Amino acid sequence: MSKPLRAGGEVDSWCTKCKLVLNHRIIAMVGSQPARVECSTCGSHHNFRARAPGDKAPSAGSSRAGSSSSSSPRSTRAPTKTKIQQAAADRERTWEKAISGKGVRDFRQYRVSEIFNEGDLVKHSKFGEGVVTRILDQRKVEILFKDEPRTLAQGLTD
Repeated sequence: MSKPLRAGGEVDSWCTKCKLVLNHRIIAMVGSQPARVECSTCGSHHNFRARAPGDKAPSAGSSRAGSSSSSSPRSTRAPTKTKIQQAAADRERTWEKAISGKGVRDFRQYRVSEIFNEGDLVKHSKFGEGVVTRILDQRKVEILFKDEPRTLAQGLTD
């Protein structure tokens, strides 16, 4: 049996900066659950996340075949917002998969004078870490960042 969680204690959490599940110190609790944590590796503060984004929580048998038991009726119309959120989540998963396990030295600093290839890892001063997904032409490249893909310049000389 594990010790009960408390502020000042330790817990494994997904670090949003290190991009790994690592040991964290609990800063704040809400009820019996950690709310804010501090990474023991990089020192960043963020909300508690029990697992990596995209990882499914263990479910207790969720079969939908003929189940009209205690669940509320579902709307027949899927709201557009859900589709947009799903697309954003898919992009974020693709981004996380591309950079998972990569070290700081694997990223090249973005500069408009640089030439990039598909799959290159890029560190942008404003947008953060990204991966080159497409070469649009010799002067433009599409880079997928955590929040969204962006078209940036490449190969420009002063």
